[in-house]
Amino acid sequence: MKKMLMSLGRGAVAAVALAAVAVAAQAADLKVGLSVSLSGPNSSIGVPYAKGMQAALAYKGEIAGRKVQLIVVDDGSDPTAAGRNARKLVEEDKVDVLMGTSGVPAAIAMAQVGRDAKVPMVGLTPLLLNPADNAWVMTVAQPTQLMIDAVVERMKKDGVRTVGYIGFSDAWGDLVYNALIKAAPGAGIQVLGNERYARSDQSVTGQVLKLLAMRPDAVMTGGAGTPGALPFLALAERGFKGKVYGQHGLINPDFVRVVGAAGQGALMSTGPVIVAEQLPADHPTRKMGLAFREIYQKVNNAPTSDAFSAYSFDGWLVFADAAQRVLAAGKAEPGTPEFRQALRDAIFSTREVVGTHGVYNFKPGDLYGVDERARVIVTLDKGQWKLAP
Repeated sequence: MKKMLMSLGRGAVAAVALAAVAVAAQAADLKVGLSVSLSGPNSSIGVPYAKGMQAALAYKGEIAGRKVQLIVVDDGSDPTAAGRNARKLVEEDKVDVLMGTSGVPAAIAMAQVGRDAKVPMVGLTPLLLNPADNAWVMTVAQPTQLMIDAVVERMKKDGVRTVGYIGFSDAWGDLVYNALIKAAPGAGIQVLGNERYARSDQSVTGQVLKLLAMRPDAVMTGGAGTPGALPFLALAERGFKGKVYGQHGLINPDFVRVVGAAGQGALMSTGPVIVAEQLPADHPTRKMGLAFREIYQKVNNAPTSDAFSAYSFDGWLVFADAAQRVLAAGKAEPGTPEFRQALRDAIFSTREVVGTHGVYNFKPGDLYGVDERARVIVTLDKGQWKLAP
């Protein structure tokens, strides 16, 4: 092969190079930049995000006759790397939209780059920022308050009067705790303690002992992914007999694998996609949830049993709907500042786009686009998620 290349004349080499450039230019009229955690402590969330996006590309890889190129990069579970990735995607790859990532701090870092570069970002995780400070970002994740409200309603139904709290020592732990503090009093529930741990910690025994000393009726956890299993394991080891509650950040197979029997009977809020086949026939997201499962299986040669891959799929659906409308208007071409501005505006005018987690409606000044149709309560029963009665 080397000799063959050496035998090519300069003119032939130039022609081949120009042809390659032409093919590359035609390969994708739209560019999506995805930064997720394919390694590090958040990889149990990031890998499903990436697989869900591949399923989305297979489901709708062409918009208004334009092909879509998906560029995926690994942030290593590092917010600084996530911001650096976003800048590369914007400045070097010239993406039309950013998507990501596997943790709140990293998503905020990406959102800041999107704002500065005037590139819209579709977040896949809840965001802790003021939309007035960043008009270029929205997220397909459910608002944390919406999901924790559902958990507190379930606590009240279960007769809980006092609940201890243990969560991550980062923005996600703050989001869950703040939502719990806001919702609990109205349900007549007192929150006891505010124990925290890092995603990289190997044990939470000390924090759990402090909580148990307060004698709560139940415990609420504010973790995510595999590290989110630690409180469940420590509580089981200490023989805690009360109910343990979680939220949508824990819905993935790695959590189920690690938590084992310690997670039996745990109750959590999540998007309806996780129990799509158990939903009533008239549920608004059931059909799309089942369609997602089918294409995911086809693309990844394995079934999906997590909530995170579906967020990627929904983010793609929202992007595709907005891009379709922008391209139909014919006023801006992909790869230009005008297109990115128009795409941002179109996303914020999304109306009743049916996804797997919910039905999306966005408006300027609001990060979120879902309502009560985007939540259910599930219980972990012998390693399987079941719609809670």
